Amino acid sequence: MAATALKLIVGLGNPGDKYARTRHNAGWWFVEALARRHGGTFRAEPKLQSEMARVRVPAAGGSAVELWLQKPTTFMNRSGAAVAAACNFYRIAPAEVLVVHDELDLPAGVARLKQGGGHGGHNGLRDTSAAIGADYWRLRIGIGHPGHKDQVLDYVLQRAGADDERAIGRAIDESLDALPVLLGEGAGKAMNQLHTRTAPAGGATGQGD
Repeated sequence: MAATALKLIVGLGNPGDKYARTRHNAGWWFVEALARRHGGTFRAEPKLQSEMARVRVPAAGGSAVELWLQKPTTFMNRSGAAVAAACNFYRIAPAEVLVVHDELDLPAGVARLKQGGGHGGHNGLRDTSAAIGADYWRLRIGIGHPGHKDQVLDYVLQRAGADDERAIGRAIDESLDALPVLLGEGAGKAMNQLHTRTAPAGGATGQGD
């Protein structure tokens, strides 16, 4: 299986302390954890409307891959402008971008990888796809669903309960472990490793927080 060529990993989220630990910032949690694991430091890049970091990630069976990490500071609904600015500045094609985001349709503790597709009602994906097209990779970090669509806005902008927060953290760690496989051995093997994981016993779904 051919390696997956990535140059940019975008974590979707909202800037500011008010939003830092909310479910909607799961994408930011991922890129922050990736930077910590590989010695990267985020710095403000006003021209890209983002905070950016640079890391080298060892690829499975190969040499290290240099990646840009991005935290758009435009707020979620305007993520596309920042992602497009980074792609244009660094000359990165959409197929070389991995966007990491919170996913209501997966239980907390589950992460899934795919390329392309629709936005599923996620405003950050909607704006990103409008800006660069839909041919980018997505890492979907499950946060569970509140049970009714009218509760979604409040739910994603709240902090997860303790059990769900731990489950989301485990999903992020497992995704970080799968990244070298994605970079070195391709999406098929990375998906096989990541997608065999299931939600923790007891099923953290977002209910009862």
